[in-house]
Amino acid sequence: MFGAVIHAPGDVRYEERPDPVILEPTDAVVRTVAACVCGSDMWRYRGISPVPEPAPIGHEFCGVVEEVGADVVSVRPGDFVVGGFNPSDNSCPVCRKGAQANCLHGAHYDGAQAERIRIPWANGTLVPTPGMPDESLVPSLLSLSDVMCTGWHAAVSAGVRPGDAVAVVGDGAVGLSAVLAAVQLGAGTVIAMSRHEDRSRIARVFGATHVVAERGEEGIAAVRDLTEGIGADRVLECVGTEAARAQAVGAVRPGGTVGLVGLPHGDLPMQDLFWRNVGIKGGPAHVRSYLPHLMDLVLGGTIEPGLVFDLELPLSQVAEGYAAMDQRRAIKTLLRP
Repeated sequence: MFGAVIHAPGDVRYEERPDPVILEPTDAVVRTVAACVCGSDMWRYRGISPVPEPAPIGHEFCGVVEEVGADVVSVRPGDFVVGGFNPSDNSCPVCRKGAQANCLHGAHYDGAQAERIRIPWANGTLVPTPGMPDESLVPSLLSLSDVMCTGWHAAVSAGVRPGDAVAVVGDGAVGLSAVLAAVQLGAGTVIAMSRHEDRSRIARVFGATHVVAERGEEGIAAVRDLTEGIGADRVLECVGTEAARAQAVGAVRPGGTVGLVGLPHGDLPMQDLFWRNVGIKGGPAHVRSYLPHLMDLVLGGTIEPGLVFDLELPLSQVAEGYAAMDQRRAIKTLLRP
């Protein structure tokens, strides 16, 4: 089979790789229908995170089960499935608390930007759709493998409630998904912090009530102007840089909460957080916990998170998919094997 391999910053190649096989009785093999490039993949592509040696890349997918191990009972060959970016058994004591991202037996994919993928802990990781979904739903179902669930996790972690004022820092696919999540959870004011017209347009489609283009102190002041001068009740930080985290902390009101889901590359001002009674919660999304509900919303036509995919390419052009996101010519690239 063929798949994407990152060799060095700026160097992602479409290469022949070994076909995945069942290694454990809890494994499955999925034929990929769609995969995509994640913002977290870009950290390695941009050289911010190290690339010590060539490695398969990618962790978002949806597809059709081709083979299952002897202990797999939740899915069978022919099922269309979505799997979260963080495989989990969904049965360990931590998973039973709803924290599947921290599964005691958590695993990883050997690169999901590929024609086929070995799925560890298939019983806990894969969620099947009821029958084969319409082709038009594939982008939105794919988004549930990471970005939509991650945006949802930001909103849930921050404790978004009906009527809240919410600000979202970051207008990438996760930030846009966080806007959609905040709206679905009943926020009354949803402020998308975006200075890119294509992204702010999607934020508006997703339900953002305001768009703030300013950054730094000007951006914080703009959020306060929209929130009785005190800041947002909940701020969803969906970037991970130190500047984004500072923006989030500055935009939240005293006694408010910041939901952190951006891959962390910066510190937090703990003294300021303490004296202002600001809560912090977040981390990797518990995808398996959110998947069934969000899948129902997609299949029922309530949400269309797949709008974050504004570039679709064959998997063989994966290098262009990365370059387009790096150069901000695309919000998020969908790949078709």
